[in-house]
Amino acid sequence: MKSKLLLMSAALIFCSQITFAQKKYSQKQIDALKAEVSQLVQENHKMSQVMVDKIFSFAELGFHEVESSKYLTGILEENGFTIEKGVSGIPTAWFATWKNGEGPVIALGSDVDCIPKASQYPGVAYHKPMVEGAPGHGEGHNAGIPLNITAALAVKKIMEREKIGGTLILWPGIAEELVAAKAWYTRDGLFDNVDLCIFTHVGNNLGVSWGQSSGTGLISVEYTFSGEAAHSAGSPWRGRSALDAAELMNIGWNYKREHLHPLKRSHSIFTDGGDQPNVVPSKASIWYYFRDVTYEGIMEMYETANKMAEGAALMTETEVSSKILGTAWPRHFNKVIAEQMYQNILKVGLPQWSEEDQMLAKAVQEEVGSSRENGLPTKLDTLGLPVTQPVSGGSDDIGDVSWVVPTVTLRFPSNIPGLQGHHWSNAIAMATPIAHKGVTQGAKAEAMTILDFLLKQELVDQAWDYFKNVQTKETQYKPMITADDAPPIYLNTEIMNRFKPELQKFYYDETKFETYLEQLGVKYPTVKRD
Repeated sequence: MKSKLLLMSAALIFCSQITFAQKKYSQKQIDALKAEVSQLVQENHKMSQVMVDKIFSFAELGFHEVESSKYLTGILEENGFTIEKGVSGIPTAWFATWKNGEGPVIALGSDVDCIPKASQYPGVAYHKPMVEGAPGHGEGHNAGIPLNITAALAVKKIMEREKIGGTLILWPGIAEELVAAKAWYTRDGLFDNVDLCIFTHVGNNLGVSWGQSSGTGLISVEYTFSGEAAHSAGSPWRGRSALDAAELMNIGWNYKREHLHPLKRSHSIFTDGGDQPNVVPSKASIWYYFRDVTYEGIMEMYETANKMAEGAALMTETEVSSKILGTAWPRHFNKVIAEQMYQNILKVGLPQWSEEDQMLAKAVQEEVGSSRENGLPTKLDTLGLPVTQPVSGGSDDIGDVSWVVPTVTLRFPSNIPGLQGHHWSNAIAMATPIAHKGVTQGAKAEAMTILDFLLKQELVDQAWDYFKNVQTKETQYKPMITADDAPPIYLNTEIMNRFKPELQKFYYDETKFETYLEQLGVKYPTVKRD
């Protein structure tokens, strides 16, 4: 009898899943559901604002997004998501999953870490750190996951009521500023059973693109030289300076720059230069980013740098070792997802900016000497098309994800145009009505796009057709890391240990204050110095 009940139960579950997967909706019905999900997002604007402000207040560097991850996973857990923590050996990394029968598996990702030395009062149009020298959200990574959660919860409500089959997965781009997590996610197969990925990143307009993106991929490598200590004055001839080796490598690479193609980029810092001047350094390290617009070009630079490191070690009779600290493939985004999303962007449109929003934006643009001083955008961007001529620039490890599953990046208008990036000025808008409005508009476009792909299996099939027969027809993804490379979770520890006690005094308490600006006592906007 028990076995019969089990069989009946299994059959019922199977039938239920088939029903979920096979239910068809007319375009009129789909449009009605998309209009409803957009309204649900708007109704949750307050929830979005609180999440955006809360993450801004934590101001956590890569691999130390402890409070941010605890807070965000708590919200998801309360809403029925199953949380897997510590994925890929990264303590602050997590994947949150909610399944409603059989159907497309859609992953929603965004970054959460902040920038060193970017502490800044929001809503204040000049440099005013909350904690001098502390980290801050000068990249705007406090807004993306709140956007995804807002969209996901609105879609989830409709999926439950309508019995729409599918799975929603939310995940964070941990330590994106170090490009040091997503390659580990892909290496470990975390996207192997995902049908498509929608990534979100703060911008200054509402837009999406497809095909090869502008910008570069990179490999992040630290070279460590080991020598022999000695008294720098008493017996320097007995020492073998690791710092000499690191400096010689740096000189060699700087001479190499003259012969790099203009599309290539490289930058470095010394992470260990010895202990004190009267001791010949027995250890020294230099950390490089090597960037190019192709995987092959990146690996060519890496090979050249390895030879230079070996040469520097030979010249100084030291030994050298190296460690990969992060990687990012050049990005390639999916045509089908992007085109469908752009249709929803056209329906959603840009936020309605207030006079105060525009006043803040123009004051910040003037403060930093921007060539653009016309405030916030009032016209949507066009759909971004593949670059016809490669353009150098920044990197993002969403590139690795884009080569294992059909992916797009939705850029949403929560920041101010014309700023330099990775800078305190980019934090000014990120806990203000500008950020809140941009997140709500972005969440509408994302939620509508999720419904499109849940309800139209042919769109999922078309996205994979582009991925297999266009994107990866001639280019195959090869991870730059090996099975033995561990994520460098020790990075930023010293900085966060130093500043977290002071930053904790500024954590946002939404039970006492409507907004973070209110808690901080900031009049919006503040455009003139006291």
